[in-house]
Amino acid sequence: MKLSIVIVNYNVKYFLKQCIESVNKAIQHVDSEVFVVDNNSTDGSVEMVKTLFPNVILIDNKDNVGFSKANNQAIRQSKGEYVLLLNPDTIVAEDTFEKVVNFMDEHPNAGGLGVKMVDGNGNFLPESKRGLPTPDVAFYKIFGLSSVFPKSKTFSKYHLGFLPDDEINKIDVLSGAFMFLRKETLDKVGLLDETFFMYGEDIDLSYRITLGGYDNYYFPDSSIIHYKGESTKKSSVNYVFIFYKAMAIFAEKHFGKNKASLFSALIKIAIFFRAGLALFNRLIETSLLPIFDFIVLFSSLHVVKRIYQDHMQAYNDVLTTNLSILGLALIMFLALLFSGAYDRPVKHIHLIKGIIIATPLIILSYLLVYKKLTISMGAGIIAILGAGVTIILVRYLLHILKISSLKFEQNKKYTLVIGSEDEIEKSSVLISLTQPNTNILSLVINESIKNVNEAITLTLKNNKSIDEVVFCSQEVSYKQMISSMSQYADQSIDFKIAYPESKFVIGSSNLNTSGELYLLKLKGITSKRNKRAKRTFDLSLSLALIISFPLTCWFFKNKLTYLKNLFAILRGRLSFVGFSKNKNNMLPYIKKGVLSMYEWVKRTNQKPIDSEKINRIYSNDYSVVLDIKTVKNNFLSLDKKDI
Repeated sequence: MKLSIVIVNYNVKYFLKQCIESVNKAIQHVDSEVFVVDNNSTDGSVEMVKTLFPNVILIDNKDNVGFSKANNQAIRQSKGEYVLLLNPDTIVAEDTFEKVVNFMDEHPNAGGLGVKMVDGNGNFLPESKRGLPTPDVAFYKIFGLSSVFPKSKTFSKYHLGFLPDDEINKIDVLSGAFMFLRKETLDKVGLLDETFFMYGEDIDLSYRITLGGYDNYYFPDSSIIHYKGESTKKSSVNYVFIFYKAMAIFAEKHFGKNKASLFSALIKIAIFFRAGLALFNRLIETSLLPIFDFIVLFSSLHVVKRIYQDHMQAYNDVLTTNLSILGLALIMFLALLFSGAYDRPVKHIHLIKGIIIATPLIILSYLLVYKKLTISMGAGIIAILGAGVTIILVRYLLHILKISSLKFEQNKKYTLVIGSEDEIEKSSVLISLTQPNTNILSLVINESIKNVNEAITLTLKNNKSIDEVVFCSQEVSYKQMISSMSQYADQSIDFKIAYPESKFVIGSSNLNTSGELYLLKLKGITSKRNKRAKRTFDLSLSLALIISFPLTCWFFKNKLTYLKNLFAILRGRLSFVGFSKNKNNMLPYIKKGVLSMYEWVKRTNQKPIDSEKINRIYSNDYSVVLDIKTVKNNFLSLDKKDI
């Protein structure tokens, strides 16, 4: 056998499906076997692989054993002359395997190979070629000198920025997203070091390959898509700690004692520096706008208070106290928060809805304090409305300044769908249901269209405002998709791939965001508003039941399990309500529930009920009311052990 492909998966079912689809097309002319090692995913990945890909050799781990150990499990069973370690959030071209196998056959001293990788919008990923992270190289990377001087032979050694992106070269480090290895080399230098749970194992193995007398190559004659950030969120503080800890393990293993000590000290500095930076960026990204809004609200109320004092000489009114101003500002802020004003992209309707919701709440707050209305209530409402208008105007200013994360959502989005007539029709229905404000254009692939890129260029000339291109997977080759994405990477166009037969569209907007997933009629429970409402319900009810535990515990046989479940819900590990266990593969991923709607419906119906149908109803038509009814009707099952 020529090639063994190993894919380690953890909770990225839809990306995994897309990856295997592309792999199956690429192995048509290469004698191959495909392994999927699942690290105890909870999103139905295992069931999906068993059902849709019988050719795949599945290793179903009952624990998350880490990236290195999972890969080694498959490598030990593999029979291929070459082994490819492939991330599940990747797409390979139809001729990728043929090209890399031919190159390795022609270069017997090549121990490993990496290809040119682009993100979900065709932008080149610099980790396609990397240098060895020696202390000086790590220093330049950690403190940003490599970004300041991206082409310098001194400062850009980490990503080898001085080497052309489209030129074959020997490199030090291969990317774990696509690591093409000679089995003979692995037999000599050893498998992945299982000391590395995640990150660093690719650097370690690459280094051992060169120590073993082999060469590592960067091979840009074939490109793949890597939806960077789907398996892990690289902007998180947790990523910073895990990544730099892996670097410290690498230094201790391969460098001398003095160098390892220096590297370890540098790593500790880097952890605090980058973790602090990550925390600061996260704070700015998530908190700056709410803080600004709260200041605007408080200031508006304070101004109205002073005007009211000066003209009405009313110093004992509720509006004249800073505490009351703070309370009113808080009411307005919470109304904006729960109306979705801080969701991305920013929507006019959410801001207006927040103001509308806040107004009766303010009136109610006055009525609860005073038995009769006073002019201060009117002044408070005027202040709130003024603050609301100010907030909307500031949002428009940020939109005009083109701050991408704060831009208002477009009233109309123009999407170009490319494929056969049948595929375009099915995909258009899918897109319309999940993105109702989309104007869909079509480009039918037929014999008259020899070059998709030329056809896209012509369409762009006639329709300059195209925001998104959706490729239909059956008619357009993966090689053509990658080529088009790379060619138009600088056009600010989002690229996605449609699978009409499976009812989903997948893509990625930028380097750091999760992949976007549009599920036909299954968007309800995963909308930001519903996720926020569901989490609020879980938090408030779990907290209330924990406080009242001395009273409620007597209703339950397994009192300790009941309490453990409540704390798990409070921490966000579980939810009160989830899908039943035999769920459909196409349902979106949500937290496991102590209860399910199916249990409630089953108890109240004499006829047999299809659990998958109930799960679909819960997903499509979700509201907090369903959770309330489910808990109410299954309250005594909150002490379940088998979840």
